[in-house]
Amino acid sequence: MIENRIKFRHLQCFIEIARQNSVTRAADVLSLTQPAVSKSLKELEEMLEVKLMNRSKKGIELTQFGKVFLKYAGASLSALREGTDSIIQAQMKGSMRISVGVLPTVAASVLPGAVINFRQSGMDVTLNLTSGPNTLLLSQLRVGELDLVVGRLAEPELMTGLSFQHLYSERVAFVVRPGHPLLDRTPFNIQEIQQFNVLFPTKDSIIAGSAERFLISQGIGLLSDRIETISGSFGKEYIRQTDAIWIISRGVVAREIEEGELMELPLDTKETLGPVGLTTRADPLPTPAVQMFMNSIRSAAASVADKNGEL
Repeated sequence: MIENRIKFRHLQCFIEIARQNSVTRAADVLSLTQPAVSKSLKELEEMLEVKLMNRSKKGIELTQFGKVFLKYAGASLSALREGTDSIIQAQMKGSMRISVGVLPTVAASVLPGAVINFRQSGMDVTLNLTSGPNTLLLSQLRVGELDLVVGRLAEPELMTGLSFQHLYSERVAFVVRPGHPLLDRTPFNIQEIQQFNVLFPTKDSIIAGSAERFLISQGIGLLSDRIETISGSFGKEYIRQTDAIWIISRGVVAREIEEGELMELPLDTKETLGPVGLTTRADPLPTPAVQMFMNSIRSAAASVADKNGEL
């Protein structure tokens, strides 16, 4: 393909000739010999199979093909310069900081691996990881206090001016301690959870609506004996010490379930599946450092999704 044969020197010589209106002056600016510049222009024209420039008494004149090609050649070099400048800035020691909003669903499952992977790049970047309700994190993202939010997709009315990139989907789990009375019930009847204390996501959490709809679909109304919390540390310890049931995003407790520290009630909660991903501001392009961290998150998320079978 032609574009694979065109080299940087071809574009550089062509643009400089057009800018200087002279092969000789272009050669001086580029610190090249005149024959070398002329050869690059000739090679470019031969590859494109069109005449890009004509010599006249006034100097060099672009043909119609040359005028069209100049627009794209200039954009290509400009983009390349911006890319190299961005990488240089990203490598500046001690001057980079990335602020990331982290929802509980990814704090334990995705972020540790992503941070480890990112730090292996050798970049001297300070990571500031902030947890909180989704509404708060998105408002901070929108005004520039955060560079990125990682977690479940928010409701449409909260996504104005923001962009979401899907990583994987995750469901809500009903979790209890090993030896919980409901684990021995055969067949299991979800109605019986109303007999126990329930830890339920707070109203401003993303999964609250999904959890409420699921319970309604199972014929269960408002749970009277419930504690509303999004605290992972409190939830894990409280569940270990009581017969309470914890309704939570599975990613928050995936490790504990895998290691047998917590148990999942035998419920089909596929209808609570929701997209987990990266939320950024829609307009500005993320900095190279942020893009590299996003790539690390994608890699870690792919491993989690593959392990849990949730894509």
